[in-house]
Amino acid sequence: MTWKGRILTRRIKIYGIVQGVGFRPFVARLAERFSIEGTVANKGSHVEIVARGLDGSIENFIAALRAEAPPRSDIIDVRIFDDADDFSFEGFVIVDSAHEIGSAFVSPDIAICDRCRAELFDRSNRRYLHPFINCTDCGPRMTVMKRLPYDRERTSMSAFAMCDECAREYYDSSSRRFDAQPVCCNECGPEVYVLDGRERGLEAISKVRAAIAGGGIALIKGIGGFHLACDATNEAAVARLRRKKFRPFKPFAVMLKNLDVVRRECLIDERMIGLLDGHEKPIVLLEKKSGGLIADNIAPFNRRLGVMLPYTPLHHLIFDLPDGRTISDALIMTSGNISGAPIAIDDNDARALTSIADVILSHDREILIRADDSVVDGDGAVIRRSRGYAPLPIRVDRSFDGEVLAIGGELKNSFCLAKGNLLYLSPYVGDLSDLRTVEALRQSIGRLTELLEIAPKKIVCDLHPRYQSTALAEELSERWNVPLIKVQHHYAHVLSCMAENNFLERAIGVAFDGTGYGSDGTIWGGEFLIAGLDGFERFASIDPFDQAGGDRSSIDAWRSAVSMLVSTVGFNGTKKIAADLDLADESMIDGQLFLITSGLNSVRSTSAGRLFDAVSAALGLCRTSTFEGEAAMRLQYAAESQDCSARSRIAYAFHVELANYIASTCTRARASTGLETVALSGGVFQNSLLRSLTVARLKALNFRVLTHRSVPANDGGLALGQALAAITKGG
Repeated sequence: MTWKGRILTRRIKIYGIVQGVGFRPFVARLAERFSIEGTVANKGSHVEIVARGLDGSIENFIAALRAEAPPRSDIIDVRIFDDADDFSFEGFVIVDSAHEIGSAFVSPDIAICDRCRAELFDRSNRRYLHPFINCTDCGPRMTVMKRLPYDRERTSMSAFAMCDECAREYYDSSSRRFDAQPVCCNECGPEVYVLDGRERGLEAISKVRAAIAGGGIALIKGIGGFHLACDATNEAAVARLRRKKFRPFKPFAVMLKNLDVVRRECLIDERMIGLLDGHEKPIVLLEKKSGGLIADNIAPFNRRLGVMLPYTPLHHLIFDLPDGRTISDALIMTSGNISGAPIAIDDNDARALTSIADVILSHDREILIRADDSVVDGDGAVIRRSRGYAPLPIRVDRSFDGEVLAIGGELKNSFCLAKGNLLYLSPYVGDLSDLRTVEALRQSIGRLTELLEIAPKKIVCDLHPRYQSTALAEELSERWNVPLIKVQHHYAHVLSCMAENNFLERAIGVAFDGTGYGSDGTIWGGEFLIAGLDGFERFASIDPFDQAGGDRSSIDAWRSAVSMLVSTVGFNGTKKIAADLDLADESMIDGQLFLITSGLNSVRSTSAGRLFDAVSAALGLCRTSTFEGEAAMRLQYAAESQDCSARSRIAYAFHVELANYIASTCTRARASTGLETVALSGGVFQNSLLRSLTVARLKALNFRVLTHRSVPANDGGLALGQALAAITKGG
């Protein structure tokens, strides 16, 4: 190329989500537009551009890199260097990836884009009805990656050689599939099949549709795991799934065909539509409409539905395959697992579910990392952070030395890897009471440490001596010969909220949850901490009570009611009030009182979660829970209801008084410490009513209030706080 003017050569390093989102093809097209010669390559931790051109063109090119970046990218940092070397270029080319160690940014899996969705049902398109259609703007990412840089040979798509047509698109800079690593078609891509059956391809999908239409239960392999699916408008089918999955009341998530169906079933506004229909496509908790078609037993005793839209080509084909059959526009789409086990990701896992599913639809693209569906409250607060969000890092404005693995909590487990100023929270793993989930955690740690190129020099876990997470942390610490740090549960909650909000100073931390092992050996759960990166002090807590009954105390809400009555009115008053409230039969009440008086199977507790249970039981809402948080959930929904009953008014008054108590205690803490910032964390603050009431009262008192948005307030965010404590040598 012949230029007139001042010629510059720049080496440009771009950090962030710039792999797996069509960034290199974008750079190549931009270079052509600005008459730039040079190269672009993945370097593992970043994309590197060598650009040579007229000085004005170089400036415009660099500005356009940020301004016009692909919609699924996220540029975190751009570093520009003068390059005096006399490069000889012929045009602008994408060169082979090279490996360089540094901070890694891995794209989460991305829902199918509108253009691929249109092609999927376009009879003239060669990818017509292809269950794995994708482009640079959509498709699997993290779940198919083996390691960086992100190129096809380092993904599970390496098992599928591109046909000539796909290869032509892959190498054509004008194509939407230019350099799209999972590119494939009906001739060369993965294939769906009925597990242990003869049906393959569209015939297999048609068989699954027939099973669902007939009231059956299907197990369907997706991007990050399997789903159990059935007709969400068929009460008998839902009841059958409940019996087979041993899940009597816990709400099921539903996948609705499109936004029109969502509007038919739920109350939504534009903000909620943005959550539902963004490229993450999480499950969003929405208020049910009366008169909808979804069966009442989808979410019994619940005012909300967990709703998501189809996010893979296969989902769209399940709804709309043109096979002459009509199928429901509302399907249960719940995690495919045996109760307590992790979500199934391969055919061996799936066979364990044959007692539940009538038919299993699988495919031969390997899932390398589990990624269950993310769950988001209607106001945008993340409840479960997984597919579509993980493993995007949380960034803080301070870089720390060392690399850390934080194991996380026992329930709702996610782990965290930290390096420099980036903290990578993993996809949701599950509850570690099941050893299969512990093994899934072990496998996921291995995958992500390799993918993110982090070799932990410290491991951090909870204080609780009997957690499976603690045992695994101790095992890895010994095997890797690295120090083990144990961090108090509620301090980790507060640090998690601070990290998410990039607040690294001291704050008043309010950590309300079910249980956490206290530094004094008792059970904590309603805590006010003065917290900073150097440690914490316990400023106050809710009044302690005797939590009796062992593991049953978190299930039997009536036990908490009895225990708190004893703390309030003594033993004699408790028996009469418990009988008046019909909390349990007399022998059960006597048994609970015996445990408290004898101290058998009883511990001192400040659990806020058990406080919610006690009020729920006393109001007759839920005396024994069938899933974690059921009693508290019913209490919240009673408080939010519009029925004006005495029970509803009392439930609402409880939330108001608890918010007032939190605000007044924080005011005392401010008077003692001078701190003006409050961080709210712990599973109790998933309760959107309590959260909004508390935030309003604190702001009225001129506090700065930090809450969770992109990281769960529950134990799913615990590892983030653990990692921050360890990487800063706190805890």
